[in-house]
Amino acid sequence: MSNKKLNHKIYIAIKKTIKNGQKDLHVPSLGKKETVNLEKCIKDNMVSSIGKFTFDFESSIKKLTGAKDAIAIVNGTCALHLCLHLLGVNEKDEVLMPALNFIASANAVSMVNAKPHFIDSKEDCLEINVNKLDIYLKKILIKKNGINYNKFTKKKIRILMVTHIFGHPDNLDQILRLAKKYNLKIIEDAAEGIGSFYKKKHVGTFGTFGVLSFNGNKTVTTGGGGMILTNNSKLAKLARLISTTAKIPHLWRYRYSHRGFNYRMPNINAAVGCAQLMSLNNFIKSKRKLYLRYKNFFKDIKEVSIMKEPKNTRSNYWLQTLILNKENIILRNQILNFLNKKGIKVRPVWDLLDKNKPYLKCAKMDLSGAKKLEKKLINLPSSPSL
Repeated sequence: MSNKKLNHKIYIAIKKTIKNGQKDLHVPSLGKKETVNLEKCIKDNMVSSIGKFTFDFESSIKKLTGAKDAIAIVNGTCALHLCLHLLGVNEKDEVLMPALNFIASANAVSMVNAKPHFIDSKEDCLEINVNKLDIYLKKILIKKNGINYNKFTKKKIRILMVTHIFGHPDNLDQILRLAKKYNLKIIEDAAEGIGSFYKKKHVGTFGTFGVLSFNGNKTVTTGGGGMILTNNSKLAKLARLISTTAKIPHLWRYRYSHRGFNYRMPNINAAVGCAQLMSLNNFIKSKRKLYLRYKNFFKDIKEVSIMKEPKNTRSNYWLQTLILNKENIILRNQILNFLNKKGIKVRPVWDLLDKNKPYLKCAKMDLSGAKKLEKKLINLPSSPSL
């Protein structure tokens, strides 16, 4: 099939799928419940970082995810930064993370003066290539006093940051076995993963820390916001303290116990989140139906397929994803250009992190799998209203 004919067939399939004509990539679904909660905030003058909704939002997230503790933060990047800070990551560390990833993960590592160390993905899905990573770590690591060092850069490697891309859970069993083998602590970047489960356990609850995001384009939004999940009560207490500038409680004095950050989620944002969570099940049902509609309308286009949730998972299908059967960045860009000119707001996966100017010199393994994925992934309109 010619590229021109393929572009047209993809366009028709998308038009048939999105019944109500909403062509943006992902827009929030906001309604009366959100308005009522916002009016309560304004009426009570409780719009900043102290307020009932923030605590209620944390409690609801704990109930949803099964995490022992949840700490509401201003955004996902700051949440990742605080997790790294609490684990003592500094300029002597490298943090393993997928190269196929949103840049917030690398930026958070930079915020503690550490270096990202980029790892590969499987060629046929979004998961970390754990077997390949195992072979790589055997080659580059040397252990001193129980700590693994990169024998080439001399930096410590003790953190693996896992990203559940587009809401699809990674293979956490494999990852946890690898982490145990190399004494790595896990931080789950589950920014896109609210409502996603691996073997009936919510993502973000497997590692030392997990992080959710509630940016305006996420399945549940607070406008801007994040959440730290942890089952470690000591770290949770410290995270809550440091995210509120580490102020020592006192009637009128301002004294501080630690170097803290003004990272607490404002009550007005949490008010929106509390209302959004009431609709989460409906949002995910809609997204899963949307996946089936896309799958149906694309089934006869042999050159492409729609990404499905991995085995042993239940995904929130945050972003529906079209996969070219062969890596072809020229064809990918032609499709992107054609659809955007038609008013359908599609996007490619992010450029691999090692290609970005701040991270050109960072350590990395062979990234052949991620490079292939980069050339054949396209995100489609995925709003729950579709």
